[in-house]
Amino acid sequence: MAAEDFKVIDGLYYTKEHLWVKAEGSDAVIGITDYGQHQLGDVVYVELPETGTEVEAGDKIASVESVKAAIDVFSPLTGKVISVNEDLKEDPSLVNTDPYGEGWLYEMQMSDTTELEDLMTAEDYRAYIEEIESEEEV
Repeated sequence: MAAEDFKVIDGLYYTKEHLWVKAEGSDAVIGITDYGQHQLGDVVYVELPETGTEVEAGDKIASVESVKAAIDVFSPLTGKVISVNEDLKEDPSLVNTDPYGEGWLYEMQMSDTTELEDLMTAEDYRAYIEEIESEEEV
């Protein structure tokens, strides 16, 4: 698949680990990108953090299992988890079917909104996917 086959939403922030961040004031919703869920394959289980958990950017916060692999999810930001997507317990495939909507993972209150500056813009993330895809074609 080509990089342009994957949905990347302008106005969100992205990580090299294929997470997206939607910031609204000091709150941020975090999920797995379309490219990330495609690489994982069919998601069969999601382990989410407890509400109230305090994390530093880079800390392991969740894990996702698919038919292909199990991955750890590391928080892109420092803060406190204020809600988790309970729907994923019943239907983890939402990560695949609606990664930017119903498939979100958790919401947190950021301790430091300037950490967003360390993340990629949609344009940067598109270029990053393109780079990965071109390396795989070689």
